[in-house]
Amino acid sequence: MTPILIIPGYQNSGEGHWQSLWEAALPGARRVEMPNWDYPVPAEWAEALEDAVTRCAEPPLLVGHSLGCIAIVRWAAVSARQIRGALLAAPADVERAGALPQLRAFAPIPRRSLLFPSILAVSSNDPFLALDRARSLASDWGSRLVELGPCGHLNTASGFGPWLRGEALLEELR
Repeated sequence: MTPILIIPGYQNSGEGHWQSLWEAALPGARRVEMPNWDYPVPAEWAEALEDAVTRCAEPPLLVGHSLGCIAIVRWAAVSARQIRGALLAAPADVERAGALPQLRAFAPIPRRSLLFPSILAVSSNDPFLALDRARSLASDWGSRLVELGPCGHLNTASGFGPWLRGEALLEELR
């Protein structure tokens, strides 16, 4: 069974969030616990992700949301660990003018191609990532871009508890 590592974003994913539902329902899924969800430090998040991947018996699938996507991309730029693939859902643009100060430490966003298959799933009206920026990141990372239409930040505030389309995308990476 392929391990699935769930990497939430800033302030973690709550009980009704699709990532939490996947963690509870998908065999082999577990959340990567970050040292501080409210005041994230890039090096600490990278170390937590490295430790989680190291503990996997085989290359895992990574499932990131928001800042978790950026943490994955930053980690991938410096790690030699093998990954089966990554689902990157609604990355937070930590370089945009309105980015929260807590997120700006994750800038600059690495722009080189990822060394594993990836799917970048984005909304056309995400307040934290403009669609043209998402297209540029997908191109730079070598990710398959999936435009989901207007669905906010793919979180509980925008109506996402269960996310069946996301589960189908994850299956593609398996």
